Amino acid sequence: MAYLNNVMIIRHELMARLVKLFQEGELSSKIDQMPVDLYPKNREARGRCCIYKERAITRYKMLPLLGFEVPEADIDLVPLKNYAEKSLQRKGLSDNILTVVDEACTSCVQANYVVTNLCRGCVASPCVMNCPKNAIRFTPSGQTEIKADECVNCGLCQKACPYHAIVYIPIPCEEACPVGAISKNASGVEEINEDKCIYCGKCITACPFGAIFELSAIVDVLKAIEQKKQVIAMVAPAILAQYAEAPGKVLAAIKKIGFSEVVEVARGAEKTARHEAEELKEKLEQNEAFMTTSCCPSYVETVRKHAPGLLANVSHTPSPMAYTAEELRERHPEAKLVFVGPCVAKRKEARDLGSVDFVLSFEELDAMMEGMDIQPDKMEPLPLENYTMESRGFAQSGGVLKAVLAEKKAENFTFEQIDGIDKAAIRQIKLLEKGKNTAQFYEVMACEGGCIGGPGANVRSAKAKKNFIQGMRSFGV
Repeated sequence: MAYLNNVMIIRHELMARLVKLFQEGELSSKIDQMPVDLYPKNREARGRCCIYKERAITRYKMLPLLGFEVPEADIDLVPLKNYAEKSLQRKGLSDNILTVVDEACTSCVQANYVVTNLCRGCVASPCVMNCPKNAIRFTPSGQTEIKADECVNCGLCQKACPYHAIVYIPIPCEEACPVGAISKNASGVEEINEDKCIYCGKCITACPFGAIFELSAIVDVLKAIEQKKQVIAMVAPAILAQYAEAPGKVLAAIKKIGFSEVVEVARGAEKTARHEAEELKEKLEQNEAFMTTSCCPSYVETVRKHAPGLLANVSHTPSPMAYTAEELRERHPEAKLVFVGPCVAKRKEARDLGSVDFVLSFEELDAMMEGMDIQPDKMEPLPLENYTMESRGFAQSGGVLKAVLAEKKAENFTFEQIDGIDKAAIRQIKLLEKGKNTAQFYEVMACEGGCIGGPGANVRSAKAKKNFIQGMRSFGV
């Protein structure tokens, strides 16, 4: 789970300004002015060399917010207005989920190992002697330095140094990715391997330069609302963690954006819990070794791409989003369905399902509220449906397990939780693939703490947990 940082604040500001321009009918005419408005001549750069680089990077960052991948070709001669007009005219979304803003990414370290001033320039020179690529040289001061363009990050120099003068500097996104799906290309820019990516979003929250973006559907949703189409918001249970206001007020604020209807995905969670409990009972009766949950799309992607032998043990029960969309599609076949949640992988699940038109993150949702000057605390609360506490509790780690236990279909089974998919969890999943289980039921959440800790969340850490507990208490828990 990421902490609040300046990258989030900048991204939020860009999205809120984009929404405001759309609402004022000036998206095309004024979007090219936005970088200058954000970084006027009398404003200091936020950690970069100058305001002109800040402006250039802001232009690049606007592309994924408009729903476009950052192209390899130079876009400096292409006005943002052109992209804005394309976003207003397009009929479908890009095939990709994530993109990297290369101008921001190149600010990161190019090599993992750096010689510090602790280097004594010793005669033994074990770092130089043991480097397999001759990437270490002596400087005029007598100390050594590593040539970043020749270093292969093997770490032998660090192990050999008797003074511990060589330090390992992580590349944050690569360190955070549990499946090795992101790495630098020849130009020093990170690239995402879609064949490996599980869309957990850890790279987004880990990047200190805000260089990794989801391809946003904000413009598409706003356009559908403006065209007076029936647009229904399907809100994930994790919404309780995003605001301190009463749930009814938050749902009213979402509806104020222009949605025809706001539906809690807790509706679908009830079906998921019931069917998953029945499936577990059936598998246990058939003496199958174990079953895992299936509602986390990032975990499902993990199994598909990195542990395919485990697929038979993953529950076949659809996710709460899938059940909710199925029901709404039957009632409103022509409506545009928009899932709102904290998850990057839901964008992939939505495309696989075909029944959900757009996905918005809570971060995007909050930016839309700010851009429209909608304040949840001033709203008249909407009446809430009478869903079970367990279905609303799906959002936190252990929530799915509790919901399955509450169904009382299967009895006397052992269970474990995998709370967050990191590199250690990948090793555990690989063991499960080999049949080395120590329980009969596994709840797997890609995000530590559950969905309330998702990469698309609007608030982080302890505040999210506090809001969630407070929200659940408002239902009498």
